[in-house]
Amino acid sequence: MKHDDELHALIGAYALDALTGDEHDRFTRHLRDCEACRAELPGFLDTAGRLATAVAHTPPEHLREAVLHRIDSVRRLPPRVPEPATSTGMFALARGKAWRFGIAAGIATVAFLGGVTVWEGRQAEQAHEQALRLDSRNRDLSAVITAPDARTVRGAFDTGAIATLVTSRERGRAVVITDRLAPAPQGRTYQLWFSDGGTMRPAGHLDQSGAVLLTGDIGAATAVGVTLEPAGGSPRPTGSPLLLLSLPA
Repeated sequence: MKHDDELHALIGAYALDALTGDEHDRFTRHLRDCEACRAELPGFLDTAGRLATAVAHTPPEHLREAVLHRIDSVRRLPPRVPEPATSTGMFALARGKAWRFGIAAGIATVAFLGGVTVWEGRQAEQAHEQALRLDSRNRDLSAVITAPDARTVRGAFDTGAIATLVTSRERGRAVVITDRLAPAPQGRTYQLWFSDGGTMRPAGHLDQSGAVLLTGDIGAATAVGVTLEPAGGSPRPTGSPLLLLSLPA
């Protein structure tokens, strides 16, 4: 009972993709057999996605210092009053130049502050969009992992990295969860494939250890493979699979 309680307690870390090594493997096996954890996981994933919206993005410190310095260095303009009709010569010219310089400086400051505001707005917008993508990704992953017909197979790369394949024929989707997968060499990428009786079709990429939802429907696929391809991927495998996992019937 105590052993089960310890595994139940790992669900939050699993939703945040914070488990590694043996703990990740143990909880993955536990999730397959524990109905309570499968029922709770969508809520944890949803919460993890929503927490991302609370992250604050502030401009770099040098921008703040530059704005404050600029504000102190710009002279406030005096009230605009009509120039006397008799103002002529160098004094009138000097007053005109000073007035125009003040206007230009004020416009420059407003433009600079406006640029910072736009920058902050874009950062906030990008953070919001990223949170929405994360929330959608977590929902899609959870839908496959917690599907009533979800099936799991496991395999290992020659390097010792572990891959767990979770499939749902009912939903037509598959998820690959990798652990201890080393980064791909420079200029290369790990590419996922559905194998339709030996014919491979692209199914996405693996960037690092964690969970990835394969692109496309399972269809008639009998296996999922991983190859090492040039950066950006290939329409067809350029080498033998590093790993090939058969899909459960």
